Amino acid sequence: MARPSEFTEQVASAICERLADGKSLRSICLTDDMPSKTTVLRWLLDPDRSEFCDQYTRAREIQADIHVDDMVDIADDGSNDFSTKENADGSTYQQVNSEHIQRSRLRVDTRKWIAERMRPKKYGNRVMTELSGTVETSIASLLAAVDGATRGIPSGK
Repeated sequence: MARPSEFTEQVASAICERLADGKSLRSICLTDDMPSKTTVLRWLLDPDRSEFCDQYTRAREIQADIHVDDMVDIADDGSNDFSTKENADGSTYQQVNSEHIQRSRLRVDTRKWIAERMRPKKYGNRVMTELSGTVETSIASLLAAVDGATRGIPSGK
């Protein structure tokens, strides 16, 4: 069976549902019942498919929210952080599973990076600029300060 290449609302909705569920476009398009990634990108650029483009954009926004929800679950899951090892005498002990902890950190960091870029207003780093001091300059004093300097005319002093 050939991959679908004709645009249908059913296929478009299925793509957006899977995106909103946290799947990547690449993984969605690898399944046999979906069009190729190139076809989907072509649909997004087609001016006649603006409704699909809007639906796709909303799905991507939801996907960012799903990634944020996943981060909490990943961070809270410590089930494989330790492994049980056996001593030569048959006794057991718990050993830190550093590989699992590092993989969890990578999974959280990746989702955070994606969410920050997909929804920067909601999840991006906020940079606050604070100004302090007073401004005691009037327009008259500004004009006096630049009088003649910008026009090459000597000031009246």
